[in-house]
Amino acid sequence: MASASTAVPSRGASHTARRAALVAAAACVALVAPFLLYPIFLINVLCFALFACAFNLMMGFAGLLSFGHAAFFGGSAYVTAYAAKAWGWPAELSILAGLVTGGGLGVVFGWISIRRQGIYFGMVTMALAQLVYFAALQAKFTGGEDGIQGVPQRSALPMLDLTDNRVMYFYALAVFLAGFAVIYRTVHSPFGHVLRAIRENEGRAISLGYDVPRFKLLAFALSGALSGLAGGLKAIALQIATLTDVEFTMSGEVVLMTLVGGVATLTGPVVGAAVVVAMLTYLAAFGVWVKALQGIIFIACVLAFRRGIVGEIAAMLERSRQT
Repeated sequence: MASASTAVPSRGASHTARRAALVAAAACVALVAPFLLYPIFLINVLCFALFACAFNLMMGFAGLLSFGHAAFFGGSAYVTAYAAKAWGWPAELSILAGLVTGGGLGVVFGWISIRRQGIYFGMVTMALAQLVYFAALQAKFTGGEDGIQGVPQRSALPMLDLTDNRVMYFYALAVFLAGFAVIYRTVHSPFGHVLRAIRENEGRAISLGYDVPRFKLLAFALSGALSGLAGGLKAIALQIATLTDVEFTMSGEVVLMTLVGGVATLTGPVVGAAVVVAMLTYLAAFGVWVKALQGIIFIACVLAFRRGIVGEIAAMLERSRQT
């Protein structure tokens, strides 16, 4: 009895120590990365990692597969870029405007689409995203096909020179960590547990007295706001907002990032974003064949890693602990 009682705490302590070691290793990698790799590439990874994590909050933890998240990302990028360039707002206020825009679009999209389920839900979100795309194409303030270029990188904090790529990297890292912390707290909160219950068995969640449409709407708003945060950060960091940010392929890419990394895992979308952005960056010499390679890798991951990269690694570690 004594040995059995001490085994559980030792396993718990070992798990905690392993997690602490992984966090410390990730912190070290994040600190030295801009001195080893091109900072703009890393900034791009951080922006899309936050976008994928925001999408995963809906798809992975609430079970809502949206094909319209590009509207939150791209729409917020436009608002952030316009606020910084036309109104002269500092980066922090401009990104905040993008966050509010994403959250507002999330509320509108959610209010309309949560009345549907399954493929009908996905088609409604895609149709709404296309409306945003055509609005961005026709509106005067978006610059049409040229987009908004030369977005100023001016911080409200005078000591931050955001034109320095390494300073911008650490700025983007801080924004990403803030967004990731919100997602982590949400997933481990009672609200996050209710979202999981809705994902697993919506009918049972309703029978337990939960207002399921309200929880779905809140998930939509939060996911949209965090996607907007990612889009606003991207507009400031890369100094541009274009139709690419809001078109349908962007919605497809965030789905790909999440599936490759691991659905319903916290770090899976980060890994998936790094893989997809690395492919688009370092395989750019192949031109249009990049999309074909992307499709091949996606099919391979779905067949070989059904839980995604992080999901398969976690399952492997769990099996090793049990043996």
